[in-house]
Amino acid sequence: MDDIVALCKRRGFVFPASEIYGGLNGFWDYGPLGTQLKNNIRDDWWRQMVECPPLGLDGHPTQIVGLDSAIIQNPQAWIASGHVGGFNDPMIDCRVCKNRFRADQLEEYECPKKPSKQAGQHEKCDLTEPRQFNLMFESYAGAVKDDSSKVYLRPETAQGIFLNCKNVLDTMRVKLPFGIAQIGKAFRNEVTPRNFIFRSREFEQMEMEWFCHPDEAIQWFEFWKDQRMEWWNSLGINLDRLRLRDHDLDELAHYSKACVDIEYRYPFTDPGYGELEGIAHRGCFDLAQHQEHGKVKLEYFDQDRNERYIPNVIEPASGLTRAVLVLICEAYTPDDSRPSKVYLRFHPRLAPIKAAVFPLVNKDGMPQVAENLYLDLRKQYTCQYDVKQSIGKRYARMDEAGTPYCFTVDGDTLNDQTITVRSRDTQQQQRINLDQAVEFLTESIGA
Repeated sequence: MDDIVALCKRRGFVFPASEIYGGLNGFWDYGPLGTQLKNNIRDDWWRQMVECPPLGLDGHPTQIVGLDSAIIQNPQAWIASGHVGGFNDPMIDCRVCKNRFRADQLEEYECPKKPSKQAGQHEKCDLTEPRQFNLMFESYAGAVKDDSSKVYLRPETAQGIFLNCKNVLDTMRVKLPFGIAQIGKAFRNEVTPRNFIFRSREFEQMEMEWFCHPDEAIQWFEFWKDQRMEWWNSLGINLDRLRLRDHDLDELAHYSKACVDIEYRYPFTDPGYGELEGIAHRGCFDLAQHQEHGKVKLEYFDQDRNERYIPNVIEPASGLTRAVLVLICEAYTPDDSRPSKVYLRFHPRLAPIKAAVFPLVNKDGMPQVAENLYLDLRKQYTCQYDVKQSIGKRYARMDEAGTPYCFTVDGDTLNDQTITVRSRDTQQQQRINLDQAVEFLTESIGA
């Protein structure tokens, strides 16, 4: 994991936030390559969930629409959802080392005074009694800073969807079953953020709320479990490192009918697993709560059934920033046969840079040809043009960036209009015609 974190900093995937001021625990900045990777994952999820959603239980296309709700909502929404009163983690402090831990996860922490021991097991440890710690960030809206103007940064994107369910039904040509999807920032004042970007205080979520008839909820729950596993596998994640884990009864939220986590075997959990996505059967809790507190009817009239009811909700919810971590971990491939000693084996359609273009040397007309090729390729693909250092060092940089293909213009190019294509995974090289480069990328990666 240390090597992965170092590579992320060295190659511009992830930086500590406010690093020149010593950083801020639980906050991260995404560099040029990290931002592009995150955008590629986001766009793929949006394409699969909103623009081209799967066929439903009846074999017909499903209906899922998009939403972008405000980060700050009326605070009554968080009272109705239960977050103000119940969104807490048990917290323990050590009076000796002055560190803070999650009381229900002590076994996951090393003792700061003696890392070979678990937190709380050192003979000098002096732990406080557990106390509840609310995870929501508070702020104030307006000129007066008092309880009447207190607001919260959203700890999840889901509630904005529930608040807009009626608006979507009133304005869009949708009927049950249908979904509303959203990607956006969420904030949780975690007691102990840790494991790089796995658990942070500011992160991005990809959530979809699927509204359906109560009698069909279990079928849709099973449906979305299968669909979500298929999607993660389509990103190039080995199924041997993924698993579905049903929540035990004591883990379920009080309103939840069922919940399953898609878990990944992270380097810091191996041989165990950590959460990647949750798929929850939320029943009708959220809409019923907002109907009661908001004094607005959120029931749905089903013309086909001639029935009025509050829809049940199935929620596939995953972390976009956690997906970035998983794809980097999955792609990280040590290889002593290459100068970089490592390369990132991203699925080509998700790689931050799809192709790099190099002139072998920065003279003799090669830069002009290479630059024209770069300008042609970048119309369709994210590419990079690089003339500095030896060709071997440029290949090494692209290996660490996870770039699938490198095109090199050399002396022969000026004579026969061919270029060298180097494959990231095999390091094999082949000659193709200069005017076939775009076609080559289209066939190898896809438009």
